[in-house]
Amino acid sequence: RRKSASLRLTKIEATETGFPRCDRSHINFYPTHTGKYWTRCLRGFVSYGKMSDIGDWFKSIPFITRYWFTGSIVVPLIGKLGLISPVYLVLWPEAFFHKFQIWRPISSTLYFPVGPGTGFLYLVNLYFLYQYSTRLETGAFDGRPADYIFMLLFNWICVVVSFKTEGIMMLLMIPLIMSVLYVWAQLNREMIVSFWFGTRFKACYLPWVILGFNYIIGGSIVNDLIGNLVGHLYFFLMFKYPMDLGGRCFLSTPQFLYRWFPSRRGGVSGFGVPPSRRPMPQEQAGGGGGGGGGAGGGRHNWGQGFRLGDD
Repeated sequence: RRKSASLRLTKIEATETGFPRCDRSHINFYPTHTGKYWTRCLRGFVSYGKMSDIGDWFKSIPFITRYWFTGSIVVPLIGKLGLISPVYLVLWPEAFFHKFQIWRPISSTLYFPVGPGTGFLYLVNLYFLYQYSTRLETGAFDGRPADYIFMLLFNWICVVVSFKTEGIMMLLMIPLIMSVLYVWAQLNREMIVSFWFGTRFKACYLPWVILGFNYIIGGSIVNDLIGNLVGHLYFFLMFKYPMDLGGRCFLSTPQFLYRWFPSRRGGVSGFGVPPSRRPMPQEQAGGGGGGGGGAGGGRHNWGQGFRLGDD
């Protein structure tokens, strides 16, 4: 009886400290069952630690990447288990335009047919999604979730439009992932990255190396190529043309995205920053600020002003 009471006390103390509770209905607190009791407790502690590590890792994923990563796991799992037929998850133009199945552009972005011949390709691209979307969201777009969502929306729309022109592409997961990877590679073009078999090269070549790699392991070169072209289009219109070539900015984040996803300060920045803006010829000719004469093309120096009524 004393041993039974001590076991009950131990169980209550362990529960109050936050450890997993052993199932009381399946345990007889007698000396002959002491070994089974502690075996179950130890199994609960180990499983609790594993779940805690997975939970902490999942919470450490940035906000936008976390939802994208989760959707890219849940939707293929739904199709694999047969809860929803994969026919309703791919992008089919006739069903989208004529049957008003408007969810197809979104579901085809998250769905990938997982099987014996495509499982490795799916895992590789899922790793690319987690790795480079996380780096981009915590790097160049750190503290600016609205700008990052706008980039994803722009790339997604371009990928959907390219599907309409390229009639063979029905899955949009790989093109969107490759477009994000391309933007990261351009913002970190001088960084040395490592790939399989110890190969090392500059990050600007990474999208094209992955294109060849996916082609070798059975992927479609069309999907990767469209993703690279879409990523280049965004990078050129957002960074290259207005900052390096002095042109106008054709892309700007809508204000409603800033209201829904306000910018924040702080955080850990890294993994590349947007290129610095190159001064325009008019600014160079104007001397950068206060003045220059009219012959120099700069602004006129109006001199010091006086308040009305002063001596």
